[in-house]
Amino acid sequence: MNLSQFIKGVNSLRQRTEATIVKHPTVYRLIENIEKVVVGKSREIELSLVALLSGGHVLLEDVPGVGKTMMVRALAKSVGADYKRIQFTPDLLPSDVTGVSVFSQKTMEFHFRPGPVMSNIVLADEINRTSPKTQAALLEALEEGSVTTDGETRELQQPFMVMATQNPIEYGGTYPLPEAQLDRFLFKFKIGYPSKEEELEVLTRVESHHPISDIQPVLSLEDVLTMKHETKKVVVNNTVKQYIIAIVNATREHGSVYLGASPRASIALMKAGQAFAYMQNREFVIPDDIKYLAPYALQHRVILNSEAKLSSMTNERIIYEVVNQVHVPGGKEIAR
Repeated sequence: MNLSQFIKGVNSLRQRTEATIVKHPTVYRLIENIEKVVVGKSREIELSLVALLSGGHVLLEDVPGVGKTMMVRALAKSVGADYKRIQFTPDLLPSDVTGVSVFSQKTMEFHFRPGPVMSNIVLADEINRTSPKTQAALLEALEEGSVTTDGETRELQQPFMVMATQNPIEYGGTYPLPEAQLDRFLFKFKIGYPSKEEELEVLTRVESHHPISDIQPVLSLEDVLTMKHETKKVVVNNTVKQYIIAIVNATREHGSVYLGASPRASIALMKAGQAFAYMQNREFVIPDDIKYLAPYALQHRVILNSEAKLSSMTNERIIYEVVNQVHVPGGKEIAR
């Protein structure tokens, strides 16, 4: 890695807004294809692709009707992925997610019928509406990329990504995700309402038929696997690693935090930084990549103390405070 290129990348990225300046040409083509269906959500699409390339999963928390399902479907169709949707309800069983062995009278043997989790991209819709037992059925899949049924461990298809949704408004009949499961999600973010101009564009596009029916794959699963392999080659030097550790440690030391981010959060943030840098067509991660991604990767991994909750403090606000307080390494520090 060329040091002058690294420092130049640091300085240039600090001048940008939340919109990305440069994208990998293949990633740019993929985002353009998804935007044929999803209007005005480039950042959210970009974060979803970071999760896909880094092997992570996404928790979308937003009100109904803002396009969460459409974004997941468009992403799956754009890469030719096997897509399954699981509608989580109170009566859903773990076997409804992972699969079940069924006895065949013809062969006098048990045959395994795969559950919907055995797909490339899985939409776990309203994940907080099912029981903790069924939620736990996803834990092994989220962390290890496999499921165990009847004492046998089965590997999941690759690439594999879960995009879960939950409604932040209606809490009746819901089961909040435990910390152990929240920690398995790489990112948590919202879709948000469109602007008036964007909503007008949405109405125009769906006036005669929905554009999701016309979208075609622009990449294959083999292309995605190749990109994931290339992502792992992106360099993360010690200065950036120390910056990641400083941010994560700051969440543990914050006066309003009861439980800070775990070492898993450090790993997740590093891998997300590699994927983000790759999408910017860079061979190295710079500190501002981490600064940009940290709020999405950390806000769901901390638990506030009682005083902070009573004062209406939010996880998101705490993480933004932490990120803004931790010193961002500059060119001279990188050179050392």
